[in-house]
Amino acid sequence: MKKKVYVGMSADIIHPGHLNIIHEAQKLGNVTVGVLTDAAIASYKRLSYLTYEQRSLIVQNLKGVDEVIPQTTLDYIPNLELLKPDFVVHGDDWKEGVQKETRQRVIETLSKWGGQVIDIPYTQGISSTKLNSKLKEIGTTPEVRLKRLKRLIEAKSIVRICESHSGLTGLIIENTSVEVNGMKREFDGMWSSSLTDSTSKGKPDIEA
Repeated sequence: MKKKVYVGMSADIIHPGHLNIIHEAQKLGNVTVGVLTDAAIASYKRLSYLTYEQRSLIVQNLKGVDEVIPQTTLDYIPNLELLKPDFVVHGDDWKEGVQKETRQRVIETLSKWGGQVIDIPYTQGISSTKLNSKLKEIGTTPEVRLKRLKRLIEAKSIVRICESHSGLTGLIIENTSVEVNGMKREFDGMWSSSLTDSTSKGKPDIEA
């Protein structure tokens, strides 16, 4: 009987790093991929470019993946207790940073039934974060922004929007972030109005 292997990933933009992890996981047994939902991703970083449904469909069609299920939180524990896998496979980048505690909780949970964490060397030179940054440089449209706002409201308990009255303030908002308890906090969007636009130019707000 084949061993059970669990892989958790956001899978926003599939790249060679994802494929390498799935390839290594396949060597160990049947692979179940837990694709993080929009809410799970939004709990620790910016919302993914693709929706959960799109990401899940892509992963289902990757060679080496036997099953795809939703991972509704950054915490792996609910899915691990449901599946009781023999192995959890992840890139070794989670040994540091925001996911360090998550990894430790996974190790402790797996120990209950003799499971093991397998850390795969991180694929250098590429990441979903870098690819998303490149997509932002291409630009967007009002329709894309409206759909993204709807997803943000559905995925997050608090959506952070800051007023922007010029291109410069927009750049400041887009690139401002702070770290709170190991989690990166950023603005989700920006808004403007005729009042703030007029005031920044020293003109009366008469909508002329």
